[in-house]
Amino acid sequence: MTAERSAALGCDGLAVPGVGAFASCMRGLHNVDGPRIIDLRLAGGRPVLGICVGMQVLFDRGVEGSEKTEGCQQWPGIVDRLSAPVIPHMGWNNIVPPPNSQLFAGVESERFYFVHSYAARSFPVAEEPPFLPPLVTWAEHGEPFVAAVENGALSATQFHPEKSGDAGATLLANWLASF
Repeated sequence: MTAERSAALGCDGLAVPGVGAFASCMRGLHNVDGPRIIDLRLAGGRPVLGICVGMQVLFDRGVEGSEKTEGCQQWPGIVDRLSAPVIPHMGWNNIVPPPNSQLFAGVESERFYFVHSYAARSFPVAEEPPFLPPLVTWAEHGEPFVAAVENGALSATQFHPEKSGDAGATLLANWLASF
């Protein structure tokens, strides 16, 4: 991990981790010009992987209580509190990846480790998008939510692949093999 601009721009693949709250993660990103660095990498087709809150901040906006925070606006949608009997969602969960997923190749039916209370609960796509629509993976905890997105050079997971054992290691290897 680095907050150094030249290293973040020049590395082969950039991981955007996130722990805690959407607003504090965005403040941290703004402190190092993170949204601009992500934009520049993606404009050049350079891989970016968001993990947990690092995925959430890639959406338009996050809502935590009364606090509404603008995200990096790479994807349409709002991240807000899950409606589930137990929050936080902590533990292993099944996912439903789309056909042709590169991230989930070989681990389509595996379980992954989640720790979160907030998520994108929808993924709006234009009726006639100018580009291929992203591949969206879903999971459920009280209600369906976005568990992962693959969108060209930009990918992200709501779960923690680094805590998901062999399945997570395979997913990370798949991401690395994509560039």
